[in-house]
Amino acid sequence: MDWWEGVLANLASPPIVFFALGVLSVLLRTDLRLPEPVYTALATYLLMAIGFKGGVALAESGWSQVWRPGLAAVLLGCCIPLWCYPVLRRLVRLSPVDAAAVAAHYGSVSAVTFVAAVNYLNELRVPYEPHASAFLAVMESPAIVVGVLLGRLTQPQAAAEGGLPWRQVLHEALLGRSVFLLLGALAAGAICGARGEEATRGFFVAPFQGVLTLFLFEMGMVAARRLGELRRVGLRLIAFGLVMPMVHGAVGVVAGHFAGLSPGGAFLMGVLAASASYIAAPAAMRLSLPQANPTLYLTAVLAVTFPFNVTLGLPLYYQLARWWLGGLP
Repeated sequence: MDWWEGVLANLASPPIVFFALGVLSVLLRTDLRLPEPVYTALATYLLMAIGFKGGVALAESGWSQVWRPGLAAVLLGCCIPLWCYPVLRRLVRLSPVDAAAVAAHYGSVSAVTFVAAVNYLNELRVPYEPHASAFLAVMESPAIVVGVLLGRLTQPQAAAEGGLPWRQVLHEALLGRSVFLLLGALAAGAICGARGEEATRGFFVAPFQGVLTLFLFEMGMVAARRLGELRRVGLRLIAFGLVMPMVHGAVGVVAGHFAGLSPGGAFLMGVLAASASYIAAPAAMRLSLPQANPTLYLTAVLAVTFPFNVTLGLPLYYQLARWWLGGLP
């Protein structure tokens, strides 16, 4: 399957079709809108299902197969903000605090993009490590901590007056809603094992595709509402939101390969590296870097990078893994 065939196959999948339907509903100015409690419930379900199934796979695989790719995931989460920051400062020309906030978002990860990538592999019947969701759990927090550190170090006066609120920063980065759900469900899956998965199959497995489709429908509406702000963020930031995910996807595929993952697993590592957070990172930035402009990081992530990744990016990263590593149909 070449790249264009992969794009067409991805665009024809139910979650992506409903994502486009959500975008269209906003562009046509319909009155469709999911209540906030429904959106929260869908996000909670997805995070719990991802973490629980990953924990079960982790228990079956053992730590000997996980520590190397897990370490690679943590290193990617720490390093991506460090090289994004100078790009955002010098080429995109953002202020230090805005550059730090955007860098943190692009170093952290998107659970929904990861789920879409897993769904993509399942449709192609490509094998991958079932414990790959553990990498999602460990990549979310490091970039947030690095981004906050970058932002605070560029404000020596503010740091001298109030100090670094490390207790709050670490609490939000390590125990924020999405991180806590992922890590907690991961631990629950590891404790319950295969028997727990079998007992919850009717809840965590059977409805998963339908819940994902409904969630992406809502995400399509969220992304479309940000389209009008693209003119405010500027062409340089839009270019950053398109180019850097491709760079990170390539780096992630290579890192996954050298960490011992299969081609399918390396593809998932590339997708995680290419994704950008829109749940944990915004909450942490509002708390720790309130001076940062939310329009910049939310619009770049939700109106540029997320739509690109779930439509054109997944087939692109798949082809990168296929060309470089082989072993993929």
